Amino acid sequence: MNQPSFEPESLNLADFQKLIRTMYSHKDETRGIDGTFMWLMEEIGELAAALREGGPDELASEFADVLAWLVTIANVAQVDLQRAVWEKYGTGCPGCGQMVCDCGASTKP
Repeated sequence: MNQPSFEPESLNLADFQKLIRTMYSHKDETRGIDGTFMWLMEEIGELAAALREGGPDELASEFADVLAWLVTIANVAQVDLQRAVWEKYGTGCPGCGQMVCDCGASTKP
C-alpha cells in the first residue's frame, strides 16, 4: 500500500480525514457510529487526564487521538469535516457573525 505523501505543514483536515479513512475504514464501518463514539469518549477522558497532569508530548498525543476519533465518526457518518467546518465557521462566529467573536462571555456561539 502506498504511504501518504503529506508533509506536516501541508496536511489539511480533508487530507487527515482521508488518511484515517484509508487506515481504519475497514474496522470503523464494522464498529459503527455508536462503538466509535465510545472510543472517542475514552480518548476525551485521556485528554482530560493529560490536561491535568501530562507533559507536552503526552498532551499532544492525546489531542491527536481525540481528533482522529472525531474524524473516524465523521467518516462512518459520511460527513466531510472540512466542508462542515468551513460552512459553520468559515465566515465568522455562528452566533454573532463576526470574525472576532463578539458574543457575551456566557453565550455559547
